[in-house]
Amino acid sequence: MLTIAGSGHRMCDGVTRRNAMKIGALGLGGLSLPGLLRAEHAAGIKKSHKAVIMIYMVGAPPHQDMYDLKPDAPVEIRGEFHPINTNVPGIQICEHLPKLASIMDKLVPLRSVYGSPSGDHDSFICYTGRTVRNQPAGGWPSIGSSISKVLGSVDQSMPPFFGLAPNAGHPPYGSPGHPGFLGFSHAAFRPSGPARDDMKLNGIDLNRLSSRKQLLSSFDTFRRDADSRGVFEGLDSLNQTAMEILTSSRLMHALDVTREDPAVRERYGTGDPNNYYDGAPRNLEQFLMARRLVEAGARVVTLNFGRWDFHANNFSECKNTHFPLFDQGMHALITDLHERGLDKDVAVVAWGEFGRTPRINPEAGRDHWPEVGNALIAGGGFRTGQVIGATDRIGAKITDRPIHFGEVHATLYHHFGIDPKSVQLHDLSSRPHYLVDNWNPMPELV
Repeated sequence: MLTIAGSGHRMCDGVTRRNAMKIGALGLGGLSLPGLLRAEHAAGIKKSHKAVIMIYMVGAPPHQDMYDLKPDAPVEIRGEFHPINTNVPGIQICEHLPKLASIMDKLVPLRSVYGSPSGDHDSFICYTGRTVRNQPAGGWPSIGSSISKVLGSVDQSMPPFFGLAPNAGHPPYGSPGHPGFLGFSHAAFRPSGPARDDMKLNGIDLNRLSSRKQLLSSFDTFRRDADSRGVFEGLDSLNQTAMEILTSSRLMHALDVTREDPAVRERYGTGDPNNYYDGAPRNLEQFLMARRLVEAGARVVTLNFGRWDFHANNFSECKNTHFPLFDQGMHALITDLHERGLDKDVAVVAWGEFGRTPRINPEAGRDHWPEVGNALIAGGGFRTGQVIGATDRIGAKITDRPIHFGEVHATLYHHFGIDPKSVQLHDLSSRPHYLVDNWNPMPELV
């Protein structure tokens, strides 16, 4: 926990020179700031501000009830939902996703995603493009951690990788994507998770402050006092930049959705900030926060949404608890990015770890089905308004254009201007590894 406080020779905010010198070496929500900055300087790579927002649909949504409905299949396969036309002729999706149907020209449903070998619940494959099997020393890093290592920060006061997931009852459901062999210096900054306990000033935590304005004032007062007494003098450039992150109002402004235009906030809505059972919240303000963070300089933002593991009551759960909020949040995010001219710079992908069984079980649910799942892609300057991939008449097998998770990751790295088959990262045994396995960017998109 970071509490800026001290004893001995204090400044007016109660911070000793010794403690101020130590701040840059502290881990903030798992992010070692000097380590991150050293890696950034060592990379020596020209920076750009492309970004990715990745929505992990916790527990795996039913592919055949969202973007790949089978109205001609037997009733025990097709279920209760009906397809509706979208604003792109020939593309149909679920009737309970009308907002997404209205902007299909800005979207790409992927109907043939595969890669999960076991059907076990884990966000790992979504965040890495790889399976948990046969990992190198230290484990595979997530895309956010890899981008942090390769490209570093856009702005020294903004971490490159944010994870908006709070802790969850099932730990993989609350994962923002792990750093693997890249280490904690490239872990996600988690303002909705453990890092909340690190954002304190002089023992006054966020809940005790009367307003966000008071919090920002506390940051700014500390910064002015530190500067006036020369605390920054003697710190190396890396720790000075670490202090920038800890004291800048830029980060706090980006996290404060109350600063947003009320009309925009109303479009996003609020959803439900509470975890859904052992999964994630259906928090629509996190969609807005993700857009604010990439606009402020974040490169990768992950957020976890809901709990889609509907072994029972699949149709009522989808219709009443998940589809309406997902439809609203995704529609608001995609239209917002387009209206702000960010649609070419920010790529968005929403997916789960696998699909669901074609046959509905006796509990009106669908079980795990690793053979095929789906995804929704937008932005990134991609060629949208198309569907990629197809399954058989009952949604059980891929019949056209299999798409591996790693292929989508290769496409996202390409979006950043990175060749995933030439850039290498070294594991804890100093062995080099490419960013993805032997996958190329999807030619249909790029």
